Amino acid sequence: MNISHLQIFLAVVEQGSFSAAALQLDISQSAVSRAIAALEEELGISLLSRGRFGARATPVGERLICHARQILQCRESIDYEVNLQKGLSGGWVRIASFRSAATHLLPPMIARFHQRFPDIEVTLTEADPTGVEQALREGQVDIGLVPLPRSEEFETWEIARDEYVVLLPDAIASTAEALTWEELSTYSFILYNYAECTSAVRNHWAEWGQSLKVAYIVKEDSTIVSMVAQGLGAAVLPRLAALPIPAGVQVRSLPVPLVREIGVAVSSNVLHPPAVFIFLDLLRGKGLFTPQLSSS
Repeated sequence: MNISHLQIFLAVVEQGSFSAAALQLDISQSAVSRAIAALEEELGISLLSRGRFGARATPVGERLICHARQILQCRESIDYEVNLQKGLSGGWVRIASFRSAATHLLPPMIARFHQRFPDIEVTLTEADPTGVEQALREGQVDIGLVPLPRSEEFETWEIARDEYVVLLPDAIASTAEALTWEELSTYSFILYNYAECTSAVRNHWAEWGQSLKVAYIVKEDSTIVSMVAQGLGAAVLPRLAALPIPAGVQVRSLPVPLVREIGVAVSSNVLHPPAVFIFLDLLRGKGLFTPQLSSS
């Protein structure tokens, strides 16, 4: 019995349709259909009812769901033991990340990794994206978290998206959830003295034919948030960079969304130890950390 066919069967049951399961698993809808057909042919029974409503488990399919989950859980346990034998009972993973991702994205992931692989040492270094790239080039770290896109010398995968938001002091905060360009034109802004973020904001304003009034340019994002709280101006920051939001500061959406992609990067053509690949799987939700397997 093909393990992936069981995984696809459970995805269809949980998502309620072949198309939604294909989207969740990042495969084609035809691949989902072939897998279900092969599984039904092998078992000699119909597992799913298809119709305008989508796809639902047949009565016998319902009874097999629990067994399928147990099989996948056993497979996960087998993978765990095999990976331990391959060297995951020791070793290390060295990570470098820009501050907001290091503060808000990585700690829960490192904790989850440590629960499963307590003997693997994980180190985390904060640096700006250029520093992260340099650390990767020099072999000082194995994995880097950086805004995308990056140089082609690195292999990258998107792992999160971070929306830019407007920060307003309570004294001038608009009641609207999303601001208009006309409202924004009345504010003076405290800009982030960080090339990638500042360029993204300036280019976004220019793209929509708007002018940006700048009152201050500040190096630290936490200082910008504090200045907004004191009524010294408005600011536009990626949401993660703005956290935690203090009292006295309101968060609003831009008239047109602006998003930065956060990615994981590794140096191309470098042979990494197994622990690094497993942590990459965690960041990407793959392998042992595929959502269906992790929740079973």
